[in-house]
Amino acid sequence: MRTVLRLAFATLFLTLMNVLPASATDAWLTVHAPAPLPAADESGMAPVNDIQMYYEVYNAGGGDPVLLLHGGLGSTLNWGNQVPDLMKTHKVVAVDSRGHGRSTRSAQPFGYALMASDVLAMMDHLKLDKVSVIGWSDGGIIGLILAMDHPERLNKLFAFGANYNVSGFNPAVMTNPVVGQAMGVAAQDYQNLSPKPGDFDEFVKQISAMWESQPDFKPEQLAKITEPTVIAAGQSEEAIFPEHTAELAGLIPGAKLVIIPNVSHMGLWQDPVAFNAAVAAFLGDK
Repeated sequence: MRTVLRLAFATLFLTLMNVLPASATDAWLTVHAPAPLPAADESGMAPVNDIQMYYEVYNAGGGDPVLLLHGGLGSTLNWGNQVPDLMKTHKVVAVDSRGHGRSTRSAQPFGYALMASDVLAMMDHLKLDKVSVIGWSDGGIIGLILAMDHPERLNKLFAFGANYNVSGFNPAVMTNPVVGQAMGVAAQDYQNLSPKPGDFDEFVKQISAMWESQPDFKPEQLAKITEPTVIAAGQSEEAIFPEHTAELAGLIPGAKLVIIPNVSHMGLWQDPVAFNAAVAAFLGDK
């Protein structure tokens, strides 16, 4: 799997992004880039650990804060279908993980614990004592670290498409055309946002090195989680084995397993109505 990760992710978006069958109508068979984000009340770069980290704040005077953590290779742009709904009742903060979007990176290798420490430092910068995290894929994994190791900073966790060790990763995703389309979106966003727009292939290589060995959470670590948690996935999830998702939910005391019909790993784009309804129900907004 390591060789496949290293080589395939670097070129997948070039070879697969246009090969979906023309007759595909089910939501999970295609990817639509998210809607543009609304105007933020505040945005900027914050000095976080050894990087400059980008953030956006919506409805700054709103209710219980929600922190949006995007997936690997993504950015704040991923949340265009979610922010308008969430900001009706919440203060919403979205960030670009280190090396993603507008955020810079250092010579330190990518790692989930490092990125979780960035999130905590950003919360300190924005004077956020506690948040509810909505995390997608890598963002969900970062959310798990916050829940395990920093419960005092977390109200609730909604983790979509996350795994807790590398055995949950499905290598067949490498030849999946839906993922190819998503990689095309990621490549374009990176070129438009990054301070080093020509480094996408190297960026993918570095992220892939992390995916080869991380995460590696133990059952006893997950058993420490006490905050309300949803472990969610699409019915046609192609990146994480379904049995792994169910196992993850079972290892967290009181966690709820939520499967969103007719979507895949890109469910927040493929059926934002269903995705947002699941999030709203969990947050108590509906």
